[in-house]
Order: sequence, then C-alpha cells, then structure tokens
Amino acid sequence: MHSLYYIAVVLFAGILMARVARRFRLPNVTGYILAGVAIGPSFLGFIPQEAVSSFNIISEAALGFIAYSIGSEFNFKHLKKLGPSILLITLAEALGAALAVTAAMILVFRQPLAFSLVLGSIAAATAPAATIMVIRQYNARGIVVDTLLPVVAMDDAVAIMAFGIAVGIAQSLSLAGGGELSLLRVAGTLLLEILIAVGLGFCVGLGLSIISGRLKGQDSLLSFSIACIFLTIGLASALDVSTLLSAMAVGATVSNLVYHRDRVLSIVDRVTPPIFVGFFTLSGADLKLSVLQKVGWIGIGYVVFRVIGKLLGSYVGARCTKAPAAVQKYLGLTLVPQAGVAIGLSLLAEKSLPGMGIALRNIILGSTVIYELIGPVVAKQALLMAGEIPTENP
Repeated sequence: MHSLYYIAVVLFAGILMARVARRFRLPNVTGYILAGVAIGPSFLGFIPQEAVSSFNIISEAALGFIAYSIGSEFNFKHLKKLGPSILLITLAEALGAALAVTAAMILVFRQPLAFSLVLGSIAAATAPAATIMVIRQYNARGIVVDTLLPVVAMDDAVAIMAFGIAVGIAQSLSLAGGGELSLLRVAGTLLLEILIAVGLGFCVGLGLSIISGRLKGQDSLLSFSIACIFLTIGLASALDVSTLLSAMAVGATVSNLVYHRDRVLSIVDRVTPPIFVGFFTLSGADLKLSVLQKVGWIGIGYVVFRVIGKLLGSYVGARCTKAPAAVQKYLGLTLVPQAGVAIGLSLLAEKSLPGMGIALRNIILGSTVIYELIGPVVAKQALLMAGEIPTENP
C-alpha cells in the first residue's frame, strides 16, 4: 500500500480512539496510543512494521515541535520569578529516580554495578510529549504547570549527562586499566556535544528572532518558523548531537530575544495537531507487546522504583526549596511518562556495551509500554488534584 494510505489509517484511528477515550474521561494521548496498539503489528496488523519504521520523520518532526515549545518556557524573566528552585527540583527528581533504580538493581535484584548504573541513569529521563499534550488538551494552568514545563525541559539534559557518565564508568569497569582516561574522554565528549547542540539552537534561534520581525504575513512567518525548526533538527542529526537540546535552544532564544514572542512561538500550533496525532498513534503501533514477556521481575522493579524515585526526588527537591504545597504533592506524578529519550539511550547502550545492551533495551522497551499507557492518565489526575484543570474540562 501507498505510504499516504497508512498515514490516513493512522490519523483516522487516532481521532476515533481519542473520542472513545474522552467518553471514559481519559486524555486524548491515551486514545492515540491505544489506537496505535490496536492497528499496529502487535495486534490487528493494519499497519505493518516496515510502514511504522518508515515514518520516523513524523516522530522527529513532532519531537522537534515539542522541544521547541518546551524551550519557549525558558524565559529568563519568568524563571527569575521562580528562582533557583527549578534547577534544584530538576536535579532532585532526575537523580532521585537514578539512585532509586540503581540501588534497587544492586541490593534487591543483585545485578552487576555497571548494569545498575547505566539502567539507573536512563531512569532519570522523562517523556515530555505526553504530559505536554495533556496540559494542552485540558488547558491546565497553575503553579504545578509553571514548574513542570521548565523541569521537563532540563530533565532530559540531566539524563543525557548522567548516562554519559554511567557508560564511561561501565566501560572503565569492563576494561583492565585506562579507566580514568576512558571516563575523562566520555565526559569531555559529552560536554562538547551539549555545547554544540545548544550553540546550534542559539544560532538558528537568533536568525529566527531577527527575521521574524520583518515578516508581516502569518503564512510567511509560519513557513519560516517551521523551516528553522527542521533546519535545526537536520543539522543536529548531521552533527550527531541531541536534536531535543538544539530545538529547545531555538525556542529559548526566541522566548528571550523577541519582544512579541507569543506571535512567533504560537504560530506553529497551526500545523502541529495532525503531526501529534500521527506521532502518538505511530508510537503505539511501534510498541511491541511481546517484549513484556522478556522483561521479568527486573523490568517490573525498574518501573516501580523509577516511579518511587521520581515521587520522592521531586518531593524532597520541592520541600527543600519551599515550593508551594501543590508542587510538593503532585509534581512527581506528572513526571511518570517515559519514552523517546529513554529508548534512544538504550539503543546507545546496546552499541556501547555489547554484553548488557540487549537486556537494557528489552527492559526499557517493555517499561515504555506501561509508562505510555498509564503516564498520561496519572498526569491528568495529578493536575486535577492540584486544581489546575478547569472544571469545565474534566
């Protein structure tokens, strides 16, 4: 079948299942993912695996738009009002999950130190896409949302750095001698990649900030903004640096340099709805339910202890910074989803650590099935309990 046929099936299924999900008071994104599972190769097979794999460009575009949107929350005036608490909360929730999973793997499941460290570092990552979709669908507003957006923006950066350090330690433990040099080289390479990614995003964002003021028509601004986001993703991929960090840097640059920033930042919302429907539905189609059989008790432990780490870490971070009570109670629940970045890190682990990479990937893929299905529901309930979803949008 033609690729456009499969895209049409994906969009129809996502829209239909979202309507069903709303009847059960579930977020749209849960409906999209369930639709993908239903029509994907793991169930009905309307969309074959080769078709799912061929639509990676939709996922890259969607993640680029999401990262751009998250980066726009890095407005220095707004962050200044929130204070240094955001950074401390981010470090606490990310490292809390990493420490909880690492400790559980070593003490409870008796796994090797290297394996435990790498799996724990991946646990720090959060999938912002699902939570952002819930916030948009229900027009959620409040202190929890204001705290959540910059936290998830920095969360993956922390996870990527923690992963680089963990892999360096794991490689050092597996090699005889040269460990310190290996760890130092990994840390240096990681820092360089982050600087390149942020620098690339800043340069593109600077160009967008300057030229956007000279574009009068909405259509021209929309086309130019999309071109800048796609250019950033393409160059970041070519340079082998984080596309998420680069796209975030574009949004952050525009947010701080453009006077009428809402005009530039919100213009892309005109084209993102079908892209997001396709992205989440295809994500569901790509979930391999058979992987759940390979996860076992270690995978279940990963799911449970990561959630415990996120909850405790965010609570401790918020409590230490004297954040409002709603942030202390509910922020951790909005950080449950995990998907794209974690899967990407597991793929890197498979290449860097041949002896343990396959086991790591199976655990991450299996947990993704669980997190992507329950994560949006948990995030919605957290925002409801925090009173940040309007009563007319339950």
